[in-house]
Order: sequence, then C-alpha cells, then structure tokens
Amino acid sequence: MYTIVIADDEVELRQALIRRINWEEVGFRVVGQAENGAEALEMVEKLEPDLLLTDVRMPFMSGIELAREVREIRPTIQIAFLSGFDDFTYAQQAIQYNIISYMLKPISSVELTEELKKIKKKIDEKFEEFTSKTSEQEQKSLTGFAMPLLLDSFQGGAVREEELVEEAVNRGLLKEDYTQMYYAVIVASFWDDEGKNCTGEKSANAVHRILRKYMRHVSFYTGGRVLSLLAATRGSLDKYLHILVEDISQSMKRIVNLSSSIGVSRIVPDLSSCHEAYMEAMDALGYSRRSDMGICFIADVERSGTFDQERIQTVVNEIEGLLRGGTQKEVKDCICGLFDQMEQEDSPAMNIQLVMVQIIAAVFRLVYAVAGSEAVKSLQKVSPLQSQWFFENAREMQERYLTFCLAARDLLAEHRKKSSSVICDMALDIIANRYSDPNLSLNSISGEISVSPNYLSALMKRSTGSTFIDLLTKKRMETAKSLLLETQMKVREISEKCGYNDQHYFSYCFKKYEGVSPNACRRQHEEG
Repeated sequence: MYTIVIADDEVELRQALIRRINWEEVGFRVVGQAENGAEALEMVEKLEPDLLLTDVRMPFMSGIELAREVREIRPTIQIAFLSGFDDFTYAQQAIQYNIISYMLKPISSVELTEELKKIKKKIDEKFEEFTSKTSEQEQKSLTGFAMPLLLDSFQGGAVREEELVEEAVNRGLLKEDYTQMYYAVIVASFWDDEGKNCTGEKSANAVHRILRKYMRHVSFYTGGRVLSLLAATRGSLDKYLHILVEDISQSMKRIVNLSSSIGVSRIVPDLSSCHEAYMEAMDALGYSRRSDMGICFIADVERSGTFDQERIQTVVNEIEGLLRGGTQKEVKDCICGLFDQMEQEDSPAMNIQLVMVQIIAAVFRLVYAVAGSEAVKSLQKVSPLQSQWFFENAREMQERYLTFCLAARDLLAEHRKKSSSVICDMALDIIANRYSDPNLSLNSISGEISVSPNYLSALMKRSTGSTFIDLLTKKRMETAKSLLLETQMKVREISEKCGYNDQHYFSYCFKKYEGVSPNACRRQHEEG
C-alpha cells in the first residue's frame, strides 16, 4: 500500500477527492491533505509519502515551486499534477521535475481512479525495476575501466590523464564532445534491521537505476560494498550530489527496507585523482557506519590535504575506523588483538616497529584532519614517541599504544561533539539574525557554513528535535507576535520584516501557528 498526500486550495474539491475515491482499492492510503504548497511541503518532510497529488496553481507556493522544493528533501517521492490549465509551459516544467502524471481539471472520480491505477502500476514497475537482477551491458563494460581506476590507481605516471579520458570516452562514460568534467566517488553498503550486510549485485543495479536519473556514472559491487564513480560538470555535481545520495538512502529504505551507510568523496577535477577520491569515500563510509546519519560527506568531517592512505596496512585502516566512531572496548580489543597476533607469529622486531610507526602516523594524521593542531599537541603528551619505546618489551609497548589510541579516540569524539554543536549553533545564529531574508533556506545556510545540506539537516534535527523549516517558522512567528503586540507597525510591514513577501501567506502561517490572525491577536492584546 502506497501513501499519498493531497494538496489543493479548493476545499470542496480536495475533500470530494478524498471521499469519492476508493483509495485502498487502487492501492493508496491518504495520510495528509494540504490547502497550499507550503503546508504540503511540511507534510512531505514529516510524513514521507510515496505520492504527492497537487494542484499546479495554489496560494503561497505553486505546484512547480513545490516540486522543486520537494525534490531537495524527498527525491524518491512521485508527484502528480492536477491543473486547470492546458499550458505547454506547465507540461515542460512538469517533465523537468520528473512528474509521473499531468491531469487536467475538471476530472471525474472515474477518470481519476483510472489514472491512479496507472500511477500505481508505474510505481510498481519502478519498485520491481529497482530490485531487478538485470545489469545493463554498458555498466559491465564500464566496470572493467572503473574498478582498477578506483581500487588500484595508476602509479608513477604510467597512464596519462589524456589516455584515461580517451578510454572513458571509448567506454561510454564521457561523450566525445564533453566539456570540462569533474568526478566524485560514492561507496555504499546496505543493512537489515539486525545489522546484517545485505549489499550485493542487486544493490549495484538499484544504485545504477537511481544515478542514471542524474548524471553519467558507473556502479559496481565488490567486497560487500557498491562503488560508484560519477562524472558531470562542476555545477551538476554541486547541485545534485546531495540529492542523489538522499535518493539512494530513501529508496533503499522504502523499497527493500534496508538502511544505508554511504560515504561521499570530495569532487576532483581529473580521472587520475579518482583513486584518492575512492579512499576519501571509504574514510567517509567509516564515519557513516558509526553514526545515526547514514550519509557522510568527507568534506563535512575532515579538512582537505590529508595523507595518502594507500600504503597503510589493513590493520591501520581498522584502527582508523574505530577511532572515528568505535567504543573504547572496540579500540582496546583491536590493539590487544594486534599485539597478540604479532606475538603468536613471532614477528621480527623491525616488522613490529614499522607497523607501530604507521599507526602513530595514521593516528596523528586523523586527529589533525578532524580536530586540528591543538589536538595534536595534546596527543603528543601520551605519544609512544615520547618514550624509549623501541627498547621496551611487547607488553609495555602494548599499554603505551593502547593509552595513545584511546586518548586519540576520546579527542576525536569530543571534537565531533563540539564541532556538531558549533555547526548547529552557527545555523541557528543565522536563522536568529537573518530570518527577515525571504530567500533564507537550508541550502543557502549549508553553503555558507561549507557543509552539505544533508549533514546540516541531520545535525539540526538531532540537536533541536525540529526541522529547519520548523525552526525558521518559529523564529519568524515569535518575532511577528512581538512586533504586533509591542509596536504600531502595519501587518504588511511586519510580514516583510519577518521574511514574507506575500502578506496573505504570512497571515495564513501566523494563524496556523498562533491560532488567530495577526489582527485578531493584536485586538485581543489591546482588549486584555
């Protein structure tokens, strides 16, 4: 059963739709109804429906504007338009926002029922296609190019950028007449409710079907993960990268009931940098798996210019992953297990020392990348390099490294807590000081703070328990009420001062928030 929200400013028509259609028979359940675009947007964010049925022309926010906003926060939702205008311009815009159906008013209940059945069939097909095993031949060919590019890199300049681009064109990743392209790497794994990794070939096909809506790419499955190489203009990556990863996460949860862990690299300017981007995406995946967000952009948590991880051994990578978000017990078990293994294997002293040097370097690198130079100075106080550690026995060395790694883990955890708080406070401060800007949005604030919209939205929800829209509306309404009761400003002036260009929309929001209109609120205060 799919869920639906209905938005139409004509109350009688909206309620007639709900009454006269046998929703369960056509495979839908109405979970909400809205009388304007702004209210519909709030419902989509909170109720996460499968389908939004909306009028094209509504107060405060048109159906086209609503589709654009919905795409930002809920890219998986299907949208159907009801319109009283047989206008080609509207139809063109509908295509742009991937509208599943465009219906003209007036429409009978019989006609709407038939159209809803068609919509359900389309959604069913999307769900079935999403879980299909079939992989396109083009993706198979591209995998042969992308897999060594991401996993193995090309050392010593053996393969020039021009040769990589030529191969990418031959394989179909790039067009022959391509403009300047940029690249990003996504690494994803998918988990059931019991924490079992359910990632497989089907997952790669599902990711491919999502990504092809946005840009050129190649996706393939390996080692319990789906790797995706994206190729697009810088503008397209900036615009769609955060949307498409949300689309992946939401689709996997809604269609196959799997939670996602997704790591996203920085954007790089050439194919020869894609191996480093892959390593960044893997680092980001380490953060995502140990947080409640599920999606992590490496640029949100680590500054650029980090060390090359290629030569770091598997055990060092494991320690890094635990330092990013593991418990103290997990870190301790890893360090102790490492020393137990080296003791059992009777490893030569020089081999042990080399591993330990790599651990120290990796830990300092990670702490610097996340927490900065002051944290490194603090960690140096317990660094094994401060002692004559080469001459200690294995058990004494183990204790020193355990102390060192636990101190690093605690520093990183504390910094993440402070950093998240700082970012959230910055966003709240922007809302508090610039609520009067009608163009203030989650995207504009995230761009100003230099984090992804996904990350900022999750931080604000986790920190305050409210969405960005709720927090901005609350600030505007509290300010409006104060101005109504304490000044003689006109309602129109208050509306503009609180970030609303449309006085009628402001009055609607105020009444919804306070229970009375602005004028009634002022009268009640004066009479009291």
